[in-house]
Amino acid sequence: MKDWIATEGQAILNVFISTVLIFSILILWVRVSGLRSFAKISSIDFASTIAIGSVLASTVLSADPSIIKSGMAIGFILGFQTLFSKLTLKFNWFNTLASNSPMLLMDKENILYDNLYSNNLSEEDLYAKLREVNVLQLSEIKAVILETTGDITVLHGSVEKEIDVLLLKGVRSK
Repeated sequence: MKDWIATEGQAILNVFISTVLIFSILILWVRVSGLRSFAKISSIDFASTIAIGSVLASTVLSADPSIIKSGMAIGFILGFQTLFSKLTLKFNWFNTLASNSPMLLMDKENILYDNLYSNNLSEEDLYAKLREVNVLQLSEIKAVILETTGDITVLHGSVEKEIDVLLLKGVRSK
């Protein structure tokens, strides 16, 4: 039980040194790979962020960390993320194969139940999101979209204003 609560000074020093080194390496890799490194634009971006967090945690908490191995793992993850995004930009077929399209959940006041249920969302989930963005009346809603990252976007405003069709480009209705 004593080992569970207390630890030696050397172990704390090792965690501190590992943290400083691996975060320094992370900062360098992010500078090389660019601003998209931690953007949550696609599912690969999200997965990359989680994978990097796992590498950081493993390195910092390991009794025998390999800073070089961990630094290379971060580089490979960011390299794969960059390659993936370049391939989706360059080849439409790859983008279609590898990426999800945003899905329309509400068209104005109309809930698209098939789209909601096919994405494992409930009506209560939808209403919670509408409350979160301060929708006061369903008549304010122009569209509710499930983005490729899993985020839900609510486009709403005054009844007189219509949505610019470009904002719905690529959004699937079924």
